[in-house]
Amino acid sequence: MKKNLGILGILLVVFVATAIGNSNFLTAYNMFNLLERASLYGIIGIGVAFVIITGGIDLSIGSLIGLVATLLPFLVLDLSLPLAVGLIAIFALSLCVGLTHGVLITRLKLQPFVVTLCGLMIYRGIARWVVSDKTMGYGNEVFSGLKVLVGNMSQLPGMSGVSWAKHVPVAFLILLVLGVISSVFLNKTIYGRYLLALGRNEQAARFSGINTSLMIVLAYVICSLISGFGGLLFALDYGSIQPDSFGNFYELYAIAAAVLGGCSLRGGEGSIVGIILGAALMRLLMNSISMLGIDDQLEPAVIGIVILLGVIVDELVKRFAARRRAIKQAREVGA
Repeated sequence: MKKNLGILGILLVVFVATAIGNSNFLTAYNMFNLLERASLYGIIGIGVAFVIITGGIDLSIGSLIGLVATLLPFLVLDLSLPLAVGLIAIFALSLCVGLTHGVLITRLKLQPFVVTLCGLMIYRGIARWVVSDKTMGYGNEVFSGLKVLVGNMSQLPGMSGVSWAKHVPVAFLILLVLGVISSVFLNKTIYGRYLLALGRNEQAARFSGINTSLMIVLAYVICSLISGFGGLLFALDYGSIQPDSFGNFYELYAIAAAVLGGCSLRGGEGSIVGIILGAALMRLLMNSISMLGIDDQLEPAVIGIVILLGVIVDELVKRFAARRRAIKQAREVGA
C-alpha cells in the first residue's frame, strides 16, 4: 500500500507540473489519448507481472506484439481468411509461444532470459519474413467491428446516450476488468498463491507439494495471451504496422511498469493496482516530455532515470524497514 501511495504521489506531481507547464495538457483530446495509451501499457504490464512474480522474465513481449499485429491483416487480407479464423490463429499462436517458453524453462532448465531473448529475435524475424517487410494496415472495413476496442465507451451498446462515455476509452474499461480478474486470481485463488509462493522460494514451494513446473508454464502462457491481446489493441489503435519496428521496447516498458508498481525482479511480490499506476506514470512521462518541449531524443534517458531512482528508493526503504525490524526484535529479546 505504501509503495502504491508513493507512485501515486509521483504521478500527481508530474501531472500537476505538466499541466502548469503547458495549457494544452488538460485538453479533452490529450486526456483521452493519455488514458488510452496508459491503459494499453497497463494491460501488457499486468501480463508480464505474472512472469516476474514467479522470478522469471519475458523479453519477447514486444516482438510477439509485432508478430500478432502483422499476422492478423496478413491472414485476413492477403490470405482471405475469415476474421474469426484470423483471431483464433493469433491467440493460438500466443498460447503456443507461452507454452513453448514455459516448457523450455521447466523441462530443459534453460534460463528465462535466454529463452525469451531468443524469442525476441525469432518472432521479429518471422514477422518481417512473412510479409517481406511490407507495411500492414487495419484500415479495411473488415476490421471496423474490432475498432470499438480502441474507441470511446459511447460506442458500446446502451452507452450512446451517456454524456461522459465519449470521454472514456474502451481500453480503460478493459484494463479495469483485466485488473480485477488478475487481482482476484493472484490474491484469492489457490493458484495465485502458488505463483507468489513459487516466486518467494521455489524449493520450499516444491517441497510443499506445489507443482512448480506447471505454475511456471501457466505464468508464461498467461503473459503471452495477454501480450497477444495487447498486440491486437495496439495494432487497432495505431492502424499502420511496420513489421521491423512495431512493438520495439514494449517489453521494457511493460517490465518497467511492473517494477515501478512493486513487482520484485526476485519474485514473490506484486500488486495489480501498483502495476496500473506504474504504467500510468510511464505513459505520463512520455506525454510530459512532449508537452514540456523536452527533446524527444532524451525520452529513453528520462524514463530510465525515473525507473532507476524508483528502484533505488524502493531498495533503500526495504533496507531501512528491515533494519528497524531487526533492532526492534533485538530490543524485545534483550527485554
